[in-house]
Amino acid sequence: MYSPTFLRVILSDNSSQRMTFQNGFPGSVNELVSEVQRQCALSFNFRLQFMDALFGNEFMNLTSMDEIQDRGTIKVIPVSDASTPKNVDIPSTSATQQRSHDESSSLSSGCIDTDILSSPESESSSSRSFWPSIFRVPQFCYDAELKLEQGNAAYRENGTLLIPDPKLKLNILEGLVQEIVRYKVYVNDKEFNTIGDALISKHPCLTEKGSITGYAGWKASLKNKLAIYRTHLRKLGCPEVTINSLKHKPEGKSSAASGIKKPRRSEVNFCPSYPAGESDKSLESVRIELLSDVKKKNNREVVRRKMEKTFAYRRHEVVRDTPMIQDFQARWPALFDTSEINAEFKRITTMPLQSKFLSQLDAHSERLISLFKKRGGQIGKRLASIMAAMAEDDDVDLGRECIIKALCVYLNEDPENLVREYVAADEALIQGSIEETTVGIYAFKQREADIPDNIGIVLEGQVVLQELDNVALAAAMLFGLMFALNLDYPPELRYTFEVLQKIVMELEGSTLSKKAQVLKNRLYQ
Repeated sequence: MYSPTFLRVILSDNSSQRMTFQNGFPGSVNELVSEVQRQCALSFNFRLQFMDALFGNEFMNLTSMDEIQDRGTIKVIPVSDASTPKNVDIPSTSATQQRSHDESSSLSSGCIDTDILSSPESESSSSRSFWPSIFRVPQFCYDAELKLEQGNAAYRENGTLLIPDPKLKLNILEGLVQEIVRYKVYVNDKEFNTIGDALISKHPCLTEKGSITGYAGWKASLKNKLAIYRTHLRKLGCPEVTINSLKHKPEGKSSAASGIKKPRRSEVNFCPSYPAGESDKSLESVRIELLSDVKKKNNREVVRRKMEKTFAYRRHEVVRDTPMIQDFQARWPALFDTSEINAEFKRITTMPLQSKFLSQLDAHSERLISLFKKRGGQIGKRLASIMAAMAEDDDVDLGRECIIKALCVYLNEDPENLVREYVAADEALIQGSIEETTVGIYAFKQREADIPDNIGIVLEGQVVLQELDNVALAAAMLFGLMFALNLDYPPELRYTFEVLQKIVMELEGSTLSKKAQVLKNRLYQ
């Protein structure tokens, strides 16, 4: 059973109240908004902010349940009707999709994250939430709940387990499936375990006596039921499922289980449905318009709206066709810009990219530096030479660059595979080196001690982004492009990107490799 958790909710300058959650926090921000509305009896649209200790307890927009903790403080921010999509009468929609105007002055890099302004034409039924840290078993139909209530009472009284009849079992499985697809349609084994554990915790009478876990039979039945439901979704044309149909398989891979395309890095909107009323033809015409729009001056807002409208169309192309970078850049040049990479990352994960990447890097920097200093041997010497630059110059951007490079070394990976510097090098040599680079960041310098004249990103031998302010920003943009283009992490930097994803960005941080887990344990000692 879950212990109660508490939140302080600031309603206005002179009004606040305490909220109690008997079974732990809700699984998503949407659910928390609904619960605040219910417990505080609010009838207006609002979004939520949380008190962020990283920035002197300033209030920041709440984008993930991981940002709040027991006995923390949140704040209700009323939202005017003008910023709320028509025909939406619950605050949770505007709370998570309304445009943010909060900027962090502590982030010195040039461009801030752009929150996505929701509009009716860009919304789709496939918008999802992060998988919850605690799975919440839903309310089943009335007669099922009545049987479970009686079964739980008998279990508490004399330990009698309930053997569910076929109708009750069907109701439970269907209810669980409907709760699961709010988050994803492909569930891994660990997530099935959290569901089974949550089910027998809420309804102990369903515990299976012959199972070590107490829910092995429920887990097997749920896997089968979800697979059947995916078949139903495929017939209805759900893109997350149809993308894996046999007709979309490459030649030589005719097995249904071969090459399944599904979220691997906590992508919330991995392969969303098209906006209502849109088709391949209509969205392709918008894409063609974007080719000329991106060349016009002072046209950023028009480009942003059209990029948002074509998001699902673009994701289908990325996931289904896995195009070459050169071809994709020619079709979608607007994406290869810092503001659009930030926006695309947030569309995919619902999480800000640049601000979180840099702020989390800063938050971990002190502890990382301490770990680097303790490392001995040849790796310790390489770390000391990298960190020496921080002692000579207290520039924030240089410090972040050193920490990223040192992180590579600490994980026994070569930082030159991530950031390659060219000092007064011949152009032909530089071009040849870039063409041989699959994934990486380049920095051009006139002299070794100089600040780079140009910092950019290379993918598949193509310069996709240039004239960036600093290496840390380039690393954030490269990380964002990995999501936007659905790219695999380079094998020679797999641990560095895993740490950036799961520890720095806190995306799917519960499943780590041994090397990343050891680092995380040491960071939080």
